[in-house]
Amino acid sequence: MIDKPKTWTSFDVVAKLRNITSIKKIGHAGTLDPIATGLLIVAVGQEATRQISQYVKMDKTYVAKAKFGETSDTYDAEGQIAETQCVASPQNITKKSVLDVLPNFIGEVMQVPPMFSAKKVGGKKLYELARQGKKIERESVKIHIHSLEVLGFDYPWLEMKIECGSGTYIRSLIHDIGQNLGVGGVMYELRRTKIGKFSIKKAALLKQLSKDNWIDFLF
Repeated sequence: MIDKPKTWTSFDVVAKLRNITSIKKIGHAGTLDPIATGLLIVAVGQEATRQISQYVKMDKTYVAKAKFGETSDTYDAEGQIAETQCVASPQNITKKSVLDVLPNFIGEVMQVPPMFSAKKVGGKKLYELARQGKKIERESVKIHIHSLEVLGFDYPWLEMKIECGSGTYIRSLIHDIGQNLGVGGVMYELRRTKIGKFSIKKAALLKQLSKDNWIDFLF
């Protein structure tokens, strides 16, 4: 298990591990965007990669930091940020108003994936189309949000813990909450803390690993 650093792609982590271990057959369970940090389960070797799919579908826990009053074409701070023409008055967006809308997003809900995502439509990844300046209609996908907990709120900033099923885009969730409130919302930080029973507390930092000790960090 690896604690992925910010700005690294999940593939960057795999490439680094291939260099450290001299093993080519390495995979991971659940991509994290470059803006995100946290738990990345990595399978090293042919036998381990055959079993990686069982970890991909596990429930996940995240801590996210969002900013209201803005929108982004990527739904996060990596994209083109624009201030919103708020439908609701920012002065009326309180912790209570946030808590009031969160139940709308708990349970089995439909979610539209962001244009800047690896989801494929017609054989092409959405982000490839987005980079060409194309925007297409995306079908909503059924996801499951187990719980949403406000950890801190000081408008325009919200810190929230999310427990959810596989396939959930936290960027889209924050965007949708912002739209529901009438002020827009952008994800600025994201950290994955759990995958199933596996916790970030047991994850290794890349700087801890070397050709001599990497095997000690296998679970």
